[in-house]
Amino acid sequence: MSLKGKRIGFGITGSHCTYEEVFPQIEQLVQLGADVVPIVTATVKGTGTRFGEAGVWVKKIEEVTGKEVIDSIVDAEPLGPKAPLDCMVIAPITGNSISKFANAMTDSPVLMAAKATLRNLKPVVLGISTNDALGLSGLNIMRLMSVKNIYFIPFGQDDPIKKPNSMIARLASIPETIEAALQGKQVQPVIIERFRDGS
Repeated sequence: MSLKGKRIGFGITGSHCTYEEVFPQIEQLVQLGADVVPIVTATVKGTGTRFGEAGVWVKKIEEVTGKEVIDSIVDAEPLGPKAPLDCMVIAPITGNSISKFANAMTDSPVLMAAKATLRNLKPVVLGISTNDALGLSGLNIMRLMSVKNIYFIPFGQDDPIKKPNSMIARLASIPETIEAALQGKQVQPVIIERFRDGS
């Protein structure tokens, strides 16, 4: 399936260490002809870290997509009734946002966009990045896996020795996961040996 002309929401939450991996994938979606709509949380917009000053990542995503980011719940809500998406991607999605999403707490633009997309019976694709995937966040991940129209980018342990509970999505699999999700399928395998293959 081609992604050309598909309207893809791309939500980013506060896993700052994965942004360098995310942006080439957004560029690829644009190159494949997708109409990418960027959506960010307040953490992404307003937090400076050792991975970049506040606002730097927002500027980059706006340059890549050619669109201003959606950064408020009010601006994200129309993605349901008035300006629907074909698919919503959240990558990275943190353990905190996973917990909220799994428990129907819509307190950020990204989660509002995801809720709006599910409302329209369209797929939501999640790319996890959490130090607690094999801890308390695991329950919420499994809950989301059981929900219709939610799909996961394949993920695995990124550092099983130093961070045994941590798992991160293989972000290079974003396009194929979207393509499968648009056909109502979960790309397989979901759980991968990310640490061993270095991807």
